[in-house]
Amino acid sequence: MIPARNRTEGAMADEGYVEVEGGRVWYRRLGGGDALPVLLLHGGPGAAHDYLLPLAERLAGHRPAIVYDQLGCGRADKPDDTSLWTVDRSVEEVDQVRAALGLDRCHLLGQSWGGWLAIDYLARGPSGIAGVVLASTSASIAQFVTGARRLIDALPEPHRTALKELGARGEYDHPDYRAGEQEFYRRHLCRMDPWPDALKRSSDQMEGNQVYLTMNGPTEFDVIGRLRSWDRTPDLSRIDAPTLVTCGRYDEITPACSETIAEGIPDARMVVFEESAHVAHLEEPEAYASTVEEFLTAVEAGAAA
Repeated sequence: MIPARNRTEGAMADEGYVEVEGGRVWYRRLGGGDALPVLLLHGGPGAAHDYLLPLAERLAGHRPAIVYDQLGCGRADKPDDTSLWTVDRSVEEVDQVRAALGLDRCHLLGQSWGGWLAIDYLARGPSGIAGVVLASTSASIAQFVTGARRLIDALPEPHRTALKELGARGEYDHPDYRAGEQEFYRRHLCRMDPWPDALKRSSDQMEGNQVYLTMNGPTEFDVIGRLRSWDRTPDLSRIDAPTLVTCGRYDEITPACSETIAEGIPDARMVVFEESAHVAHLEEPEAYASTVEEFLTAVEAGAAA
């Protein structure tokens, strides 16, 4: 691994590149001060950091907040090598980013796929993680898919039938299927109208993304890629850091998934954001950031006591 920090006249710049297995990932560090930094893991797999940036900016008023584009995403390198798109390599990437940026002790926040990544990472017993936020995520792909199917069953017609029947035939580009997707997303991904620009930027980068297609599959509801059998539910008890589990009341990764996580991690608590779907940090931004910062501050105060 090569040094990860861009330097200008001896001072660390606020963004740069980190060498990881398979290429380079891009990072940005915001904020400062003596509080422990928080490293944010974005969703997808295959999205980019953009939609987490508003949250990072709010947290940066209290502590260093670091976002990065995972390999194959956003400003990171995009190697044409599907062998790279595995959970194991992604977990190693987190360690490589932490080492390069000097995050020997920090908090970890994973949202959606970033939460799956965080759970897998934490279940392997890494050192130096003070507190954890698991946002709109699950410990099991099967539980997520089951919940999403129930949400599809509750959609009005013709969207319910379009998603079920056209999806079963693999007609994902059919206009009716696309319309059903948009109705699902309006209800269960982001309930804001219009969507914030930060979310649009991340969403646009998902289209045709090799990481997403390889690890997930063609749609949110048909996880037929390498993640299809992923399940860390039995390993939740191995996570020993204080954990905050969050979700939206209307989340595509349903509150039942968050309940499973909160019940499985010994030192965990759960908060549901009642006006939100999958991106509570954008839909209820001030309340969400305050909840996270209060949790992180309490973790640090407890550690110092």
